[in-house]
Amino acid sequence: MTPAPLHVADERLMLDPMGALYWPARHLLVVSDLHLEKGSAQAARGALLPPWDSKVTLDRLAALMRRYRPQTVVTLGDSFHDAGGIGRLAPEQQDRLRAMTEAARFVWVLGNHDPDPPRGFAVEPTSAHTAGPFLFRHEAAPVEAGSIEICGHHHPKAAMPTRATQVTRPCFVTDSRRVMLPAFGAYTGGLDVRHPAIWRLFSAGARVFLLGRERLFSFALATARAG
Repeated sequence: MTPAPLHVADERLMLDPMGALYWPARHLLVVSDLHLEKGSAQAARGALLPPWDSKVTLDRLAALMRRYRPQTVVTLGDSFHDAGGIGRLAPEQQDRLRAMTEAARFVWVLGNHDPDPPRGFAVEPTSAHTAGPFLFRHEAAPVEAGSIEICGHHHPKAAMPTRATQVTRPCFVTDSRRVMLPAFGAYTGGLDVRHPAIWRLFSAGARVFLLGRERLFSFALATARAG
């Protein structure tokens, strides 16, 4: 896989095609919206979904940790789909998650789906985390001058035309003030970047980085708005 470099506030960030952000200077990996145990939550409501979403999501996170060997991992909220998710997570997956949180410093940003951190895990719960010029939090909000926000919550997705049709995929959205990550979880849906909840947060020069199988595809957010 080939990550895309992004230069913000004199720092070089790497946008990974798996939907994660890596900051090499700080050995810091960022993922958002894992929504672990969404499958079991949906099953309780009668939806017939295979119960493998948490395993797949943790497989992907483990692969990223092997690739980048981060010293710090920041999860940007909604890591569990609901407050009872940790209790439904299979014991072997709990062990895997616990091993990950012990292998690196885990800054556990709290989201609207999981307002409380899981007990028994080596995580640092917080409503927001600051490092260098970056403010890491779940949902976008106004930022002070000189600060760059890195957020999730909206699960951005966009469409890219192909020869025969168009492909819709999760994406990053970025400008000089903000980087919004796609949802990382296996069962997470998405909100089109043309939706006002997303596009009103970004300047006219914002760009979209669409997730591909091996690389990212970049185009102007203004182009996405025009369809």
